[in-house]
Amino acid sequence: MVNVNANNFNTAAETEPGYGQLLAILMRRRYWLLSVFSLVLVTTIIITLITKPTYKSSMQLLVEPNYQGKREGARNAENDFADSNVEIDYATQLNLMRSSQLIQEAVNLLRPQYPKIKVKDLKDSLVINQLEEDKVKTKIFEVTYIDHDPIKTQTVLETIKRVYQNYNREQQQLRLNRGLSFIDAQLPSLRENTAQTEAALDKFRKSQNFIEPELQAKALIESLKDVQYELRTALAQYQEAQARFQTLQQQVKRSPQDAVVSSRLSESTRYQTLLNEIQKIDLELAKERQRFTDDNPAIQNLLEQRQRQLALLQREQQTVQGNNLVTPNIPQRNLLEKGQLGKLDVDLSSRLLQEQTNLLGWQARVQTLTQKAQQLQTQLQRFPGMLSEYNRLQPQVKLNRETLEQLLKARQDLSLEIARGGFDWQLVEEPQLGLKIGPSMKRNLLLGAVVGLMLGGIVAFIREMIDDAVHTSDELKKQVDLPLLGIIPQLTPHIRTEPIIHLPFRQQPILASSTMELISWQPFRESLDLIYQNIQLVNSAGSLKSLVITSALAGEGKSAIALGLAISAARLHQRVLLIDADLRRPSLHKELNLPNDRGLSTLLTSDVSLKDETSIQISRQHSNISILTAGPTPLDPAQLLSSQRMRELMANFEQSYDLVLLDAPPVLGIVDAILAASFCSGVVLVGRIGRVTRTELTQATNMLHKLNVIGVVANGAEGFSNGYSSYPPQNQELLQARTR
Repeated sequence: MVNVNANNFNTAAETEPGYGQLLAILMRRRYWLLSVFSLVLVTTIIITLITKPTYKSSMQLLVEPNYQGKREGARNAENDFADSNVEIDYATQLNLMRSSQLIQEAVNLLRPQYPKIKVKDLKDSLVINQLEEDKVKTKIFEVTYIDHDPIKTQTVLETIKRVYQNYNREQQQLRLNRGLSFIDAQLPSLRENTAQTEAALDKFRKSQNFIEPELQAKALIESLKDVQYELRTALAQYQEAQARFQTLQQQVKRSPQDAVVSSRLSESTRYQTLLNEIQKIDLELAKERQRFTDDNPAIQNLLEQRQRQLALLQREQQTVQGNNLVTPNIPQRNLLEKGQLGKLDVDLSSRLLQEQTNLLGWQARVQTLTQKAQQLQTQLQRFPGMLSEYNRLQPQVKLNRETLEQLLKARQDLSLEIARGGFDWQLVEEPQLGLKIGPSMKRNLLLGAVVGLMLGGIVAFIREMIDDAVHTSDELKKQVDLPLLGIIPQLTPHIRTEPIIHLPFRQQPILASSTMELISWQPFRESLDLIYQNIQLVNSAGSLKSLVITSALAGEGKSAIALGLAISAARLHQRVLLIDADLRRPSLHKELNLPNDRGLSTLLTSDVSLKDETSIQISRQHSNISILTAGPTPLDPAQLLSSQRMRELMANFEQSYDLVLLDAPPVLGIVDAILAASFCSGVVLVGRIGRVTRTELTQATNMLHKLNVIGVVANGAEGFSNGYSSYPPQNQELLQARTR
């Protein structure tokens, strides 16, 4: 046996279904597609013709808030005191306009003119939508009504408009009355509360003797901050003055009082004159004491003069300084020294007195500010309690006043609205006489065509899905893991009109049967030549001496292909033996109009040598082709085909001929093909496009998988062309002559 690589010939990778395959499916199932398309189109036409025309009328309403004073984001009477449902919720408003209550009112108004009208019919035909502009919902609602009567569409919308407007006015009046009742119920208690809180606030102000405690507290706090700032400044100035005073006092080495006395005496001329006189007396006294004792009258006289001068000096001191500044019983020495200060000492004494004055002034300032800060702090300690009470009373008064004012204003506004009687929704577009919207024959035909094509395509694909048959050579290649040896085109009708065929197996011409018509067809012969060349490529080593031509089922054209392969091999100078191995239902002798009294079955049942056997018929016009028919039908074909005699015959045939072709029966159902193939070099599987199914192909290849199946032949491919122009008609006879 020869192992053949399955990728030698025309193997293609699995690909996803493309547009070409989808189109091929639709073309193959075109009758289903056209049937469904025609049915849908006819149905559409009938429905369009019997359907009554419909008309549509529409109107537009501007839905505004029911209360004129309402403004978005503003506080007003309606927001605070009116019914909460006043605010426009357009989704709720839309459902309300579609409600059965309002529709029933419209039906009641329409009953006199249209007695058969019902709420359900009106709701089904009434469409209400909120219009949008650039994906922004507007306040305009569009109401549409569809009916078979154009006048009725306009009448219904006018009635709906009247119902909506009446309902809007009633609801507005109801809401205004509710708001007015609420305000009237709240006013008495609110006035009483306002009077009580105002009286309590006035009493509190009078008792605490202030008007606005918060403002007064803020003023006291600010004053306290100012006083504390001034106090800190005064303390700093006081400390600086004290430091300067101490420094000057250390320099003068006197008390401020002594410094004042010494400065005044030093600047007094009379006092200085008296001092000079006393100094002169002291000088004379010192001179005289050098000569005399103290008892001497001269010394006594000088002493008396000195005492008189001291008395005058003391009186002068009292006169210069004033009596209140003179210290009594001042010693004479201190009295003489006080008036003897220099200019520097006088200046220092003057500065000391000035710093003493500044120090006393800052001291008094600090004392004053400290007392004032203490007074302010004492006053502020009273304010927390007062502020707490004031903050409790004042907001109550303010809230009650504002609420009372708002209630009074709201009552006035609501009263005006009730007096005016409200306002209607604005009608943007009046309802008009209904316009015809259907049925449109053109639109329905277009829609029917689209639906028909879609349904037809779906039905075609469903039919394709439930169909297990192989329809193209590509499907055949994908289904079996075998090389595609070649494709046989589908037989065309004009072949029947071709002339008589001269067979190479008979002396006289015969009328061509269907198999012979196919063999004489030029595209068929060219396809067989290509298949034979592909087999030769597989048989490059020369090991394929015998081939079994079989198929999954009967009627797939294996006999014609076997005969065609024999002719193609003979034309290439090969000695070919064609054997009809179908011992149950032989057909080769019928196609070739040969006798079948002897054949393969007689060879298998006899021991006659092949040299003496006359069952093999040799063509007289083509000596390279020999025919062995099946012979009489045996009782047990399987036993004969599996016998040792069959093995010997095949061995002898392979030695005597270049190629032995066995036209075997189908694989499925019987074992004859497998038994015959077990004695041959290879197997060729034939599959007829459109007849054999995927399941049958799978079963056949599974049964033959242990044998040397060299490839598969696609028979009856529709639309197949080799892409090369055929010979012209005038060369047909010449071609036939060359192939004999």
